[in-house]
Amino acid sequence: MQTKNIMVRRYIGMLLGVLVISIGIALFKESHLGNDPISALNMRLAEIFGISLGQQNMIANVLFLMVQLAFGRKYIGAGTFANGILIGYIVTFFYEIFTKHFGYAEEQGLVVQLIWVSLAVVVTSFGVSLYQTADLGVAPYDYLSLGLRDKTKKHYYGCRMLTDGLAALGTFLTGGLVGIGTLVSALFLGPIIHFFDVHFSEKWIGYTPSGEKAEEERDLEKESKE
Repeated sequence: MQTKNIMVRRYIGMLLGVLVISIGIALFKESHLGNDPISALNMRLAEIFGISLGQQNMIANVLFLMVQLAFGRKYIGAGTFANGILIGYIVTFFYEIFTKHFGYAEEQGLVVQLIWVSLAVVVTSFGVSLYQTADLGVAPYDYLSLGLRDKTKKHYYGCRMLTDGLAALGTFLTGGLVGIGTLVSALFLGPIIHFFDVHFSEKWIGYTPSGEKAEEERDLEKESKE
């Protein structure tokens, strides 16, 4: 039975994760080197269909939510709604702070832009790790990699690289902008999220989600056989 302290830590982890993810997305915007894969794809689809990004995000979330309802209802919770309601506002808030105090990175050269995008990848990964480790519900897109891990019994970071890679490929095939930030995200978000899961989030929150626990048990079983 979970202690009250662990449950409190899970809620703090979820809310802190949403905050940190938002800061990470704002860092991506500031870098002007491309967005994370799913954001890049949604931006391109919005252009193709002649609708606002907000409308396209809503359509995509509804479609992904249908998959989540069909195969992963346990991943729908407070975190799902906190993500959907809060992130847009928090991203705007921090992006305005960054541009006000640091100017626009694209006007300061490629080196500065690369610094921003590197920070964006690490910060976003840390936020996703906290948010998912809290295990109080995840956004429909984030569920895709978790659900794939549960169904295939493969490592999470590989499943995340696959879903992000497909989103980046979809952006490219539809004529969207696949920037350095998009490619770096597709390749490194999954592994860095997994790193933070193991080395920080699970230890700090004091909780390991069932899916992550099953993955760790499979790794231990494989090692014992070797």
